[in-house]
Amino acid sequence: MNAALGRESYGANYSKSENQRTAYFWAGKPSTLVPCDQHYLAKQMSESILSIGLSNPKSPTNVGLIMRAAGCFEVSSVFYTGKRYDRAASFNTDTQNASLNIPLTWVPKLPGDINDNTRVVCVELVEGAIPLPVYQHPGNALYIFGPEDGTIDQKVIDRADSVVFIPTIGSLNLAAAVNVMLYDRLAKMPGRDCYKALIRESRDANNHAKVK
Repeated sequence: MNAALGRESYGANYSKSENQRTAYFWAGKPSTLVPCDQHYLAKQMSESILSIGLSNPKSPTNVGLIMRAAGCFEVSSVFYTGKRYDRAASFNTDTQNASLNIPLTWVPKLPGDINDNTRVVCVELVEGAIPLPVYQHPGNALYIFGPEDGTIDQKVIDRADSVVFIPTIGSLNLAAAVNVMLYDRLAKMPGRDCYKALIRESRDANNHAKVK
């Protein structure tokens, strides 16, 4: 896991300072580090080291949906533990074939061997956790999610740098929780003026709709 989480691919215009990388994700605080580049947002998504850890997942459908989300939000790699999920040759819910480009790797335990610059974030409904709307995402992160029918092991929670919960009435489906967390991370990034370019790059070829 260390090799995947230790990947860095910074362009010439971006500092490797941990403080600067983290500053990109401070919601409500415009960063002076934002370069005037229409592709800035896409670059920031791809240049962060972002991984997902699934604790003993059960459903191949959920994993397929998570792999699709991983492709949409520029996740570097996905790890999973446990024996319940048998790696499938294809994911019928991963319509963008993200699983062909993003590593899906079994590991004996989470968070495993990660580098010092990666923050461990557990996403779980537990007392004392930080509500997602006020959470400030780290630049490099491993987000760990519990199984569909259980919770993250207490030892993993104790090791986490942050524990976050999504304030909903009842609990979300595993894949839905991953999507919400990744979207929240994107929404809190600066560079909102770059969304037009991101829309053009991401929309379906048949999508020619416009807002008057």
